[in-house]
Amino acid sequence: MLESNPPKSLYRETAGGIGDYCALAGAQRARVAIVGGGFTGLSTALHLAEAGDDVAVLEAQQPGWGASGRNGGQVNPGLKYDPDTIEAMFGPELGPRMIDFSYGAPDFTFGLIRRLSIACEARQNGTIRAAIRPKPEAAVRTTAAQCERRGMPVSMMDAQAMATRTGTGRYIAGMFDARGGDLHPLKYTIGLAAAARNAGARIFGGSEVLSLKREAGRWVLKTANGSVSAEKVLVATNGYTGGLWPDLEQSLVPLFSAIAATEPLAPAAAAAILPERPVVYEAGNITVYYRIDAQNRLLMGGRGPMKPIGDASAIRYLTDYALRLWPALAGVRWTHGWNGRVAITKDHLLHIHEPEDGVLICLGYNGRGVAMASAMGAALAQRLQGRETSPFPMPISTLKPIRFHRFWPLGAKAAILSGRLKDRFGL
Repeated sequence: MLESNPPKSLYRETAGGIGDYCALAGAQRARVAIVGGGFTGLSTALHLAEAGDDVAVLEAQQPGWGASGRNGGQVNPGLKYDPDTIEAMFGPELGPRMIDFSYGAPDFTFGLIRRLSIACEARQNGTIRAAIRPKPEAAVRTTAAQCERRGMPVSMMDAQAMATRTGTGRYIAGMFDARGGDLHPLKYTIGLAAAARNAGARIFGGSEVLSLKREAGRWVLKTANGSVSAEKVLVATNGYTGGLWPDLEQSLVPLFSAIAATEPLAPAAAAAILPERPVVYEAGNITVYYRIDAQNRLLMGGRGPMKPIGDASAIRYLTDYALRLWPALAGVRWTHGWNGRVAITKDHLLHIHEPEDGVLICLGYNGRGVAMASAMGAALAQRLQGRETSPFPMPISTLKPIRFHRFWPLGAKAAILSGRLKDRFGL
C-alpha cells in the first residue's frame, strides 16, 4: 500500500532534518510493539515511554512519511456528526465521552506541543466551518447551537462577518470554534518522534512489518531484516494499511487528499484573505479546506487524484477554486502540490478494534487525525498498560470488512466528481 517514490511536498522542503531512524536488524524484545510511525503511533510511544514502559515503533519508511507528514496542518475539533447525533448513536454514557474527547483534542495537542517545546509553527487561532448554501448552513447552525448548549467556545457568524474573516463573499454563514488552529505537520511529527526516542522509545525506520503472528504466548512482528517479540501490539497504519491482519485492509477505504501551496504572499495579500489566521474548512458536498501558513503561503486542500502527484498542475480544481474565492490571487505562483492517503471508514468514525488478546488496532480518522490521533496516543497508552484512569473515550468495535470493498474506491471517485459539480453549480 506504499507509493513507489517518496512524497514531494512543501513540508518536506521546509522541515529541516527528518532524523536518522535506522532499520530494525536482528531479534529484539519489547513489552509493546507499535506498527506505524505517524501521529497515533508516535504519541502512543511517547506516553508509554514517559510512563517507563518498554516500547518499539516499526515504521515502513520514516516517521511522518504518510499522512501525518503531508496533511493540511489543521488542528480541528469534533467529529463528523453533531453532538446530539453522537449521543443518540452511542448513548448517554459513551456519547458525552466521545464529544468531550473529540472537541477537546485540539487543546490536548497544543498543550502537548507546549510541554515538549516542539517548534512546529503551532498557532491556536481557531477553526471556521464555512457554509456556502442554506442546507449546510442549517447543519452548521445546528452544530453550533448544540455546542453552545454544552458550554463550548463557539459562535455563529453571518455573511458579513464571514466576509471580514475570510476575504470572500462566497459564504452565507459559518461557525467559529476558538479551540482549533494549525501547525506544520511534518515538523510536529519529527518533534513527536524525537520526544518519544528521548523518553526511551526505540524507533525503527525502513522497517515494514511483513507478518504478525502469535508464537509461544507472545506476538512476533517480522520485517525484512529482523523481528520484535512483544506482549502487546498496536497497529496504527491508517491510510497505508495493508494485509497485516485479516480483513483490516477491507475495513476502510484509502482516499487521496491533495494540497496546493502558493509562493509566500505579500503581507497585505495574506491579511486580505485570513487577517486573524484561523483555519477554514467548508461544509459542502466535498470538503475544501485552507489556511495561511507562517510564511504567508496559502495552502488549499481537498480530495485529490487517486494516485500520487508531484506538483500543483495535477490539482487545478483547487487552484481555480482559490481564484473564485479571491480573484486578486491571479498571477500568484502555485509552487507546490502533493497528496497522500487518508483512511475513510464506512460510518465516518474512528475505528478501534481488539481482535485478539494483546492486539489493539486504531485507524480511520476520516481526515480529522491531527488532533484526534495526538490525543488518542495518551488513551491508547493507558489501555495498553492496563491503567486507565477513566473509561475509554471511544467505542471498541468488531472488525468487519466492507461488503463489495473493491468497488468502493470507484464509488468514492464518482461521489467526489459529483460533489464538485454540485458545489460548482450551487446544488
